[in-house]
Amino acid sequence: MRAVSELRTFVVDDDEGRTRVADWEQHNADLLVELACSLPDGPFHAREVNLQVDRVHLALVTGTPHAVSRDAAMVAERPADAIVAYAALRGEALVEHDGRRFVVRPGQLLLCDVDRPLVRGFGHGLEELAVKVPRAAFAETTGFTSLAGPVVVDAGGQDADPYARALVRLVGRAVAAEVPVAADESAVLELVSVLATGDRSSPTLAHRVAARSFIDDHLTDPQLCAADVAAGVGISERHLSRVFADAGTSVPRQILARRLDLAHALLATGRGERTVDVAARCGFTSASYFSQSFRRRFGVSAGQVRRH
Repeated sequence: MRAVSELRTFVVDDDEGRTRVADWEQHNADLLVELACSLPDGPFHAREVNLQVDRVHLALVTGTPHAVSRDAAMVAERPADAIVAYAALRGEALVEHDGRRFVVRPGQLLLCDVDRPLVRGFGHGLEELAVKVPRAAFAETTGFTSLAGPVVVDAGGQDADPYARALVRLVGRAVAAEVPVAADESAVLELVSVLATGDRSSPTLAHRVAARSFIDDHLTDPQLCAADVAAGVGISERHLSRVFADAGTSVPRQILARRLDLAHALLATGRGERTVDVAARCGFTSASYFSQSFRRRFGVSAGQVRRH
């Protein structure tokens, strides 16, 4: 049975400036990454939407101009023990990390080890997605405990890295969409791992990441099957089956799980849409199979979620 995590929103609206910076720093220390916040003169407005998905933490962060840092003392005294991905949606970030100084622009994604000194300045404010992966989970997936250095990849535009684009879509659907759809922890971990390790990642992992992304993009197609996914990824059905078996699952199980996550999200909006209609929208052709599968996954009926 899968527990459904709820979004948490924290807002700072401080027209006087500075008086609530400590609250903002504490919130980030508790849920994301501890940072020291520096402000220019004037008001400070910020908002963070947080979601814990098993071991990984996702966030949507917006704010007026400011800078954040983790100096050597903070890292030594209170390590975060994590790898973090920051996807810039709005506003440039001037970054100092690992002896390098560079700019991350909207449409780019930064991967870094936050237990190395880090400074990020947002001169024009920011809107970004953040993904925090515990070091143990990163090592389990990649075989590495850290990064060789900061990684910056394009996540938007014609030259976007497909894995970066897929990570932004997956996290955005979970924390920034009008109807938030639960993220798949395995998919998040694998996407971060492939982006972090590049050519060092295994072909099996890269194929599975691509397959999970293809499935998420075609959930509402009632005819979606392993043959479609294999063709979309560019491998044989037999190899695709081995790729998912290596992770202890299968293509049909992945499709079912993600369809049910989408259905739960739609039912939880409280818009009053009939359960049978939601099931059809999510690619189910049998209402009874949907109902049985929904209860097995979430421990409650679809009707109970709809009426909640």
